Amino acid sequence: MAPDIADPVVPVGNADGSCQSTRQRVPAAHDDNNNQIEKESAIEASHEDQFRPEIRWPDFIAQLFLHVGFLIGIWQVVTLQAKLYTVLWTVILVWCSGVGITAGAHRLWSHKSYKAKWPLRVLLMFLFTICGQRDAYTWAHDHRVHHKYSETDADPHNAKRGFFFAHVGWVFLTPHPEVVAKRKIIDMSDLEADPIVMWQKKYYLPLFALLVIGFPVLVPYYYWSENIWVAFWVCFTVRFTTTLNIAFFVNSVAHMFGNRPYDKNISPVENLPVAIAALGEGWHNYHHVFPWDYKTGELGSYMFNVTTGFIDAFAKLGWAYERKSVSPDIIERRAAKYGDGTRFLSDDCAHQDPVWGFGDSDIAKEDLDEILRRQE
Repeated sequence: MAPDIADPVVPVGNADGSCQSTRQRVPAAHDDNNNQIEKESAIEASHEDQFRPEIRWPDFIAQLFLHVGFLIGIWQVVTLQAKLYTVLWTVILVWCSGVGITAGAHRLWSHKSYKAKWPLRVLLMFLFTICGQRDAYTWAHDHRVHHKYSETDADPHNAKRGFFFAHVGWVFLTPHPEVVAKRKIIDMSDLEADPIVMWQKKYYLPLFALLVIGFPVLVPYYYWSENIWVAFWVCFTVRFTTTLNIAFFVNSVAHMFGNRPYDKNISPVENLPVAIAALGEGWHNYHHVFPWDYKTGELGSYMFNVTTGFIDAFAKLGWAYERKSVSPDIIERRAAKYGDGTRFLSDDCAHQDPVWGFGDSDIAKEDLDEILRRQE
């Protein structure tokens, strides 16, 4: 639709750096044109309202199977049908594959918040594949769209559509047309040039069978003679569903319940339980304001941000490098300008131009300069 020439919007910068729009009125001779444009806008809005997501039945059945399987596996654990080693093996896999998500698919491949040499990238890809949450390219693709268009129709798991949709509904419902459209314009050239990422994408189905099902189930069956069905329901469905829902909590809980010390105008929040469960990914208000920070939070210790400790450990080995961070001065200014006043209110650990991470062409020059100056 053509722009409204009778009522143009002119962006004006405020003294505090925020933006507003001013409308310049023109003679009433153009009112008929205005009315026509308003009618066209109403028609477009009506068409938009007609979008109704449909259930993708294979994905729905898969989710139903996993969550029913989770209950079966938990029953086998509480009734002591599963051996202790099997339970410990499952916990180890949940933690390790979680690091594959947080340090790999999220902080490395989605946000480019640090760089990793090929041995670390291979390790992270191995751990991430175990979790079973699609290939790294697809995961990062949707996550970049989520950050760039957060809480809009183009957000794959838009929290404004409710808790259930943000948590799991988006997985088995057809995406909004805006999601499909924005997926086409997000820059993914860096991952397309990464042979490890593209290799996993190409061979994901056999890798899923081998590393998501076979490896977790056959280890306890072979090494300590666990019953094969107990190993399947505990080491596959319980592990898979646990890791999946922890990741889902970041999309739902961490967009709804908590404080907004860095930007009160956006949905993501700081949520301690999610940060603990998701190995440091619950400091979500900070993360959406500074998505290129490899720490994804302002914490000064590793207690509630295990993934940062993991990355720092490999940095000492030389496998992780160019870790990007934000200076305390910039954090303090951003919190004072946009935050809800809760920064450091409860503990000492604790914008308007969204970007998906380092490499986004819309990143502010002052932020880019600061990142390059501070990267380690």
